Amino acid sequence: MSNEHDVTRRDFLKVAGVATAAALLNPTLVMNADAAALDFVGQRQASVYNADVKVYKLRKSQDNPMIQKIYAKDGFLGDGPLGHKSHQLLHTYYYDRSADLKALKAKGVQLKF
Repeated sequence: MSNEHDVTRRDFLKVAGVATAAALLNPTLVMNADAAALDFVGQRQASVYNADVKVYKLRKSQDNPMIQKIYAKDGFLGDGPLGHKSHQLLHTYYYDRSADLKALKAKGVQLKF
């Protein structure tokens, strides 16, 4: 069941051959395309950075007054960013549950994710 928009292998090879010939015969065309692509990427990065600067006044979490207040001596996490209380409340732990999963599969349990 062929669709009129299907691309056959022969069509693909024709296009690839023409593109390769053009690239080999005119390398400045390829270099200009690369330069244009790199220029576009640079412009995009600059525009995203400039938009962020205009929108977000606090660009660093350590400059956020709420974070500074939480970690202050009289704040909720008064022992600092690497203190015991912040470690207890904010640190996550990894538990390997693959053995439990294998045991369930061995019992015939069907798991849907």
